[in-house]
Amino acid sequence: MFTETRAFSGFAVGDVARAKEFYGDTLGLKVTEANGMLTLHLATGADVMVYPKPGHVPATYTILNFPVDSVDDAVDELAARGVTMARYEGFGQDDRGVMRGHGPDIAWFTDPDGNVLSVVGTR
Repeated sequence: MFTETRAFSGFAVGDVARAKEFYGDTLGLKVTEANGMLTLHLATGADVMVYPKPGHVPATYTILNFPVDSVDDAVDELAARGVTMARYEGFGQDDRGVMRGHGPDIAWFTDPDGNVLSVVGTR
């Protein structure tokens, strides 16, 4: 039934304007806005819908992962753009917020509405 449709993912935010600034300006993604919602246009060609939700409560899991060649370089670039890495009890993250040695290197951060994102090493 859905073999020919172009499915997409989505997630909620509390403030669409703030999300547009973060995803577009801070992260540098191509972002379009229509009907009070955003569309994030990812490098893979996939689109992700970002929609407003009154009383938004962020997910307790990672909603979007960005594969990168170097997590350290990505963490440096994010920090230069004012993004702080998230820290989680028991994950063994280093002083930069990077978890190493349990699969690919990974570092988490949140958008202004508390949604969890990550950079994941590909090497």
